[in-house]
Amino acid sequence: MPYARSVPAVAAVLFCVILAALAVFQIALIAGAPLGHLAWGGQDRVLPRQKRIGSVVSIVLYAAFALLALERVGLLDLLPSAVDPVVRVLMWIVFAYLVLGIPLNLISRSKPERYVMTPVATVLAVLALLVALA
Repeated sequence: MPYARSVPAVAAVLFCVILAALAVFQIALIAGAPLGHLAWGGQDRVLPRQKRIGSVVSIVLYAAFALLALERVGLLDLLPSAVDPVVRVLMWIVFAYLVLGIPLNLISRSKPERYVMTPVATVLAVLALLVALA
């Protein structure tokens, strides 16, 4: 694999590893772990039902983002090449979505959420950018 393709591939793998860690975190929140101070505005130690549903949706999005990133850099080949332009556009949308998460984490009332999730959101956005540029 040429160098130009290896950087996006490494970025995609790191992106997926972080998303997997976040999925585990969301599963813990769904299961009632008292980690709510790190998510969803940090207002609840244990998430109420509505926010747990939001955590389920987050896990689904993480899985979609991961598959999209792996498809974009060619580490997965699930979709026909005719949809490559769609994958490219969708990866840019994922990047924009993740960039929007940075200020949202920065303005959280929860200091733990600001200090932990803002850097995570930033790293994810940078990795998504590297994948989108592939």
